[in-house]
Amino acid sequence: MAGRGPAPKDPSALRRRNLPAQTVTVIPDGTVRGPELPEDFDWPAQTLAWWATMREAPQAQTYTDADWSFLVDTAVLHADFWLGNRSLAAELRLRVAKFGVTPEDRARLKLTVGKPGDGAAKMAPPRLQPKKVAERKGRLLKAVGDD
Repeated sequence: MAGRGPAPKDPSALRRRNLPAQTVTVIPDGTVRGPELPEDFDWPAQTLAWWATMREAPQAQTYTDADWSFLVDTAVLHADFWLGNRSLAAELRLRVAKFGVTPEDRARLKLTVGKPGDGAAKMAPPRLQPKKVAERKGRLLKAVGDD
Protein backbone atom coordinates (compact mmCIF):
# COMPACT_ATOMS: atom_id res chain seq x y z
CA MET A 1 0.00 0.00 0.00
CA ALA A 2 1.21 3.49 -0.79
CA GLY A 3 1.98 6.35 1.60
CA ARG A 4 -0.38 9.03 2.88
CA GLY A 5 -0.98 11.13 -0.19
CA PRO A 6 0.96 14.03 -1.62
CA ALA A 7 3.37 16.04 0.48
CA PRO A 8 2.17 19.44 1.69
CA LYS A 9 2.91 22.32 -0.66
CA ASP A 10 5.62 24.80 0.12
CA PRO A 11 3.92 27.67 2.03
CA SER A 12 5.33 30.25 -0.41
CA ALA A 13 3.56 28.47 -3.30
CA LEU A 14 0.11 28.61 -1.69
CA ARG A 15 -2.51 31.05 -2.97
CA ARG A 16 -4.47 31.20 0.28
CA ARG A 17 -2.47 32.36 3.27
CA ASN A 18 -4.60 30.87 6.03
CA LEU A 19 -2.91 30.43 9.36
CA PRO A 20 -1.33 27.01 9.83
CA ALA A 21 -3.55 24.64 11.76
CA GLN A 22 -0.62 23.18 13.72
CA THR A 23 2.61 24.38 15.21
CA VAL A 24 5.88 23.82 13.39
CA THR A 25 8.66 22.46 15.59
CA VAL A 26 12.18 23.67 14.88
CA ILE A 27 14.71 21.08 15.94
CA PRO A 28 18.34 22.15 16.25
CA ASP A 29 21.01 19.85 14.89
CA GLY A 30 23.78 18.33 16.94
CA THR A 31 23.98 15.60 19.55
CA VAL A 32 24.25 11.81 19.16
CA ARG A 33 21.33 10.11 20.91
CA GLY A 34 19.84 6.70 21.36
CA PRO A 35 21.32 3.30 22.06
CA GLU A 36 23.98 1.36 20.22
CA LEU A 37 22.74 -1.51 18.07
CA PRO A 38 22.78 -4.91 19.80
CA GLU A 39 26.16 -6.61 19.43
CA ASP A 40 24.74 -10.12 19.06
CA PHE A 41 23.78 -9.52 15.40
CA ASP A 42 26.04 -9.34 12.34
CA TRP A 43 25.07 -5.88 11.02
CA PRO A 44 25.85 -4.93 7.39
CA ALA A 45 27.97 -1.80 6.94
CA GLN A 46 25.00 0.01 5.33
CA THR A 47 22.85 -0.59 8.41
CA LEU A 48 25.60 0.60 10.78
CA ALA A 49 25.94 3.80 8.72
CA TRP A 50 22.14 4.25 8.65
CA TRP A 51 21.93 3.76 12.41
CA ALA A 52 24.65 6.35 13.01
CA THR A 53 22.68 8.78 10.83
CA MET A 54 19.47 8.07 12.76
CA ARG A 55 21.23 8.68 16.09
CA GLU A 56 22.70 11.98 14.87
CA ALA A 57 19.51 13.23 13.21
CA PRO A 58 18.15 16.38 14.86
CA GLN A 59 14.70 14.83 15.27
CA ALA A 60 16.25 12.08 17.41
CA GLN A 61 15.95 14.40 20.41
CA THR A 62 12.18 13.86 20.28
CA TYR A 63 12.36 10.03 20.27
CA THR A 64 11.14 8.11 23.30
CA ASP A 65 12.35 4.71 24.51
CA ALA A 66 9.47 3.10 22.59
CA ASP A 67 10.59 4.92 19.43
CA TRP A 68 14.13 3.61 19.82
CA SER A 69 12.78 0.09 20.31
CA PHE A 70 10.76 0.45 17.11
CA LEU A 71 13.88 1.74 15.34
CA VAL A 72 15.93 -1.26 16.50
CA ASP A 73 13.27 -3.53 14.95
CA THR A 74 13.48 -1.36 11.82
CA ALA A 75 17.27 -1.77 11.83
CA VAL A 76 16.79 -5.55 11.69
CA LEU A 77 14.57 -5.08 8.62
CA HIS A 78 17.15 -2.66 7.17
CA ALA A 79 19.89 -5.25 7.65
CA ASP A 80 17.74 -8.00 6.08
CA PHE A 81 17.03 -5.67 3.13
CA TRP A 82 20.75 -5.06 2.55
CA LEU A 83 21.44 -8.77 2.86
CA GLY A 84 19.20 -9.36 -0.17
CA ASN A 85 15.56 -9.50 0.97
CA ARG A 86 14.27 -6.76 -1.35
CA SER A 87 10.62 -7.57 -0.54
CA LEU A 88 11.06 -5.50 2.65
CA ALA A 89 11.53 -2.22 0.76
CA ALA A 90 7.95 -0.95 1.20
CA GLU A 91 7.76 -1.79 4.91
CA LEU A 92 11.17 -0.26 5.49
CA ARG A 93 10.14 2.95 3.69
CA LEU A 94 6.94 3.26 5.74
CA ARG A 95 8.73 2.65 9.04
CA VAL A 96 11.51 5.13 8.31
CA ALA A 97 8.99 7.78 7.15
CA LYS A 98 7.47 7.81 10.65
CA PHE A 99 10.69 9.38 11.93
CA GLY A 100 10.97 12.31 9.51
CA VAL A 101 13.98 11.13 7.55
CA THR A 102 13.27 12.85 4.21
CA PRO A 103 12.26 16.49 3.65
CA GLU A 104 8.80 15.27 2.61
CA ASP A 105 8.43 13.26 5.82
CA ARG A 106 9.49 16.26 7.92
CA ALA A 107 6.97 18.48 6.11
CA ARG A 108 4.22 15.98 6.85
CA LEU A 109 5.29 15.85 10.51
CA LYS A 110 5.57 19.67 10.67
CA LEU A 111 9.28 19.53 11.58
CA THR A 112 11.91 22.01 10.44
CA VAL A 113 15.59 21.36 11.00
CA GLY A 114 17.23 24.48 12.38
CA LYS A 115 20.55 25.64 13.69
CA PRO A 116 21.52 25.23 17.35
CA GLY A 117 20.05 28.12 19.29
CA ASP A 118 17.02 28.54 16.99
CA GLY A 119 14.71 27.61 19.84
CA ALA A 120 12.67 24.53 20.63
CA ALA A 121 9.43 25.42 18.87
CA LYS A 122 7.79 28.14 16.88
CA MET A 123 4.11 28.47 17.60
CA ALA A 124 1.47 29.44 15.07
CA PRO A 125 -0.17 32.81 15.71
CA PRO A 126 -3.16 32.49 18.03
CA ARG A 127 -6.56 32.17 16.40
CA LEU A 128 -9.66 33.95 17.64
CA GLN A 129 -11.66 31.84 20.02
CA PRO A 130 -15.29 31.07 18.96
CA LYS A 131 -16.62 33.20 21.85
CA LYS A 132 -14.56 36.21 20.73
CA VAL A 133 -15.72 35.74 17.13
CA ALA A 134 -19.36 35.68 18.25
CA GLU A 135 -18.87 38.84 20.37
CA ARG A 136 -17.24 40.64 17.44
CA LYS A 137 -20.08 39.64 15.09
CA GLY A 138 -22.59 40.87 17.65
CA ARG A 139 -20.84 44.27 17.91
CA LEU A 140 -20.68 44.63 14.14
CA LEU A 141 -24.32 43.74 13.65
CA LYS A 142 -25.40 46.17 16.38
CA ALA A 143 -23.33 48.97 14.85
CA VAL A 144 -25.00 48.49 11.47
CA GLY A 145 -28.55 48.00 12.78
CA ASP A 146 -28.57 50.64 15.56
CA ASP A 147 -30.82 53.70 15.22
